[in-house]
Amino acid sequence: MRVGTTGGLGMSGQRRLLSRLRTLRAHDSAPLSVLVRLVASELVSEVCSIYVQRPGDILELAATEGLNSDAIGRTRLRVGEGIVGLCAATGTVMNLPDAQNHPAFAYRPETGEEPFASMLAVPVRRTGRSLGVLAVQNRTPRNYTEAEIDELETVAMLLAEMLPNSGATDGSPEGLGATLPRLFTGTPLMGGIAVGPIIRLRSSRKVAKLLADDPQAEQKRLEAAVEQMRRGLDDLFADVPHSGRAADVTASKEVLEAYRLVAADAGWLNRVGDVIRSGLTAEAAVQRVAQELHDRMRRISDAYLRERLADMEDLANRLLTTLSGDTTRPPVPENAILVARRLGPAELLDWHGRGIAGVAIEEASPAGHAAILARALDIPALGSLRGMLDSIEPGDEAVVDADEGQFILRPDSEVQHAYRRAQEARTAKNIELAKWRDRPAVTADGVHLKLMLNVGLSLELPQLDRTGADGIGLFRTEIAMLARGSVADVAEQAAIYGRVLDEAGDRPVIFRTLDLGADKLLPGTITDEENPAMGWRSLRVGLDRPALLRRQLRALLLAAGGRELSVMFPMVATVAEFRAAKALLLAEASRVRPAPERLRIGTMLEIPALMWQLPELLSETDFISVGSNDLLQFLFAADRGTPSLYDRYDFLSRPMLDLLEQLVVAANVTGTPVSLCGEAASRPLEALVLAAIGIRTLSMPASGILPIKAMLAQVELRSFQSVLTAIRRGGDVGLREAITTWAREAGIVA
Repeated sequence: MRVGTTGGLGMSGQRRLLSRLRTLRAHDSAPLSVLVRLVASELVSEVCSIYVQRPGDILELAATEGLNSDAIGRTRLRVGEGIVGLCAATGTVMNLPDAQNHPAFAYRPETGEEPFASMLAVPVRRTGRSLGVLAVQNRTPRNYTEAEIDELETVAMLLAEMLPNSGATDGSPEGLGATLPRLFTGTPLMGGIAVGPIIRLRSSRKVAKLLADDPQAEQKRLEAAVEQMRRGLDDLFADVPHSGRAADVTASKEVLEAYRLVAADAGWLNRVGDVIRSGLTAEAAVQRVAQELHDRMRRISDAYLRERLADMEDLANRLLTTLSGDTTRPPVPENAILVARRLGPAELLDWHGRGIAGVAIEEASPAGHAAILARALDIPALGSLRGMLDSIEPGDEAVVDADEGQFILRPDSEVQHAYRRAQEARTAKNIELAKWRDRPAVTADGVHLKLMLNVGLSLELPQLDRTGADGIGLFRTEIAMLARGSVADVAEQAAIYGRVLDEAGDRPVIFRTLDLGADKLLPGTITDEENPAMGWRSLRVGLDRPALLRRQLRALLLAAGGRELSVMFPMVATVAEFRAAKALLLAEASRVRPAPERLRIGTMLEIPALMWQLPELLSETDFISVGSNDLLQFLFAADRGTPSLYDRYDFLSRPMLDLLEQLVVAANVTGTPVSLCGEAASRPLEALVLAAIGIRTLSMPASGILPIKAMLAQVELRSFQSVLTAIRRGGDVGLREAITTWAREAGIVA
């Protein structure tokens, strides 16, 4: 052994290692001890060790070259314990020049590892699940090179195929718990109910052959498969309007075009070519690069960028399917529910065309591509279902309750019957609610309200007619940009905004300028802020990058084409910020012809600091729109994305209602219109309370319009105002509880 030597293998050396591994791999019974000896020799390491994951999240030393052989089978670490345990728990490479002084180092005297300073540990995984850890060590303190890391990761990929034969476990649940019902709480992506058998999306295809006989032939196979995959995507997207799979999807071309751009990106395909030249087959190279991208993107804190991981995995699986030539799909049973860790838009289109009734996704947010298409396709869908896949067994059935945000695994027969009855009732209720579409939103005693839509994509515009909404109270201009992956130029933006105004006709539309930042970042704009929700986002970005904001304002003015135009700015913290943004808009308006028939300039009220600037603000703004989601989280210093705080602070609370009433009183003095947009507006009790304190314009998702109309028609608002006043004067009784009791006793159906 070449003790103390450093440096990795060259390309020829790596091929030699792969060749020797191929020979070893040909004998399934070859012991792990032979593998560690081979790797230690070829990688010029004094130690090579394999830790195998056992039941109970235990990592056991299964083979070693260089440490005491007596430690094999005796040395054990819990997942998360020590450097090896941390590597397994996080799925990240640990490259340490002085491992024993690392905070996570766990000393095991029986190994005799005291003389060895440096350590390189890589996780051994299959289909994203940890099977163990492969580690090398040297006496000399050093950082291992990128080439050495690459070599060890290739060995780990081969090892993943061998470890199940050595008793490795991926920690899947066993025993009685696998037969009992389970309830998971998630985030609704598209409302509705689905009840039926589960189909689990295969996260990756098993690669039959890892090592290449002819790298040049593999490269040609890759190029042919990429071209075939791209043609298949073109056919899939082009076929949507002709296949009966929801014509609305044609309007979501922003999402599909963004996906097609990722498919055509040469960067990741060039990397696949590099891996092929190192000696892997095309399939193994695609899998390897997909894993690299997975590891890199999983470390990104931004939720939207992490969701691009679903697009990449979708593409990798499509490419693997094309390379294998196996395009067969299992039959889809009636009312099937598709479950997945992540889901790309093309995959969702495929499965929808085959008849799935619902979708449950472990990692998905309402702004992601899968969620956008689920809404276009009208598929009940849930996201953020942590731990769901680990609990699923073949043959399981489930309930997707995307109205209440619940995923019920293995429901008993009574629960299934109850939800099927709920489906029938939901259908009947929708038929009943449909009669309210052409009726105004008016209370039993004649008080009129305006109910507006919150939308962000052209595919949502038909909801204006379906719901009979009075207009668009919030058009989120950033959603189309997020879907396409970049900010469009002036002409493209103007076309988008022009279609919105055309579709709305005589109904008002309020455009919110780009609200980027926090959980809505474009590729290439990753931030390392500890709290991006309160950092560089929204109007702050626009004022610091005035060219970006001016382009959007010019596009909005061009789209208006002489029609009335209403623009509002998000995340305004000071009147000075609003004045600066307003000045930019007025400057652009002086250059664009024809000028808008009327230009209304407003602000979102999301930051409580504006409440202490109301006199100045009301003298400057044409209207105010309260952003209930951000205002609630900033008022109570409670991140709305933190599950443990989700139900702790209530919109129907005295501080929130006092703040809103103070705003309404001040705005009435100057005649400034006040509206409220957000989730609160779409909930019947909240909508009733908002109307009672004087906010008569509410903007909400389409699903809330008809139920709110039906509820308002049952209420004499002036009588309820007296009830609300008495409730607010009450002692420590919770407002929501008291209002709910009153509504129940009054027979108000919400």
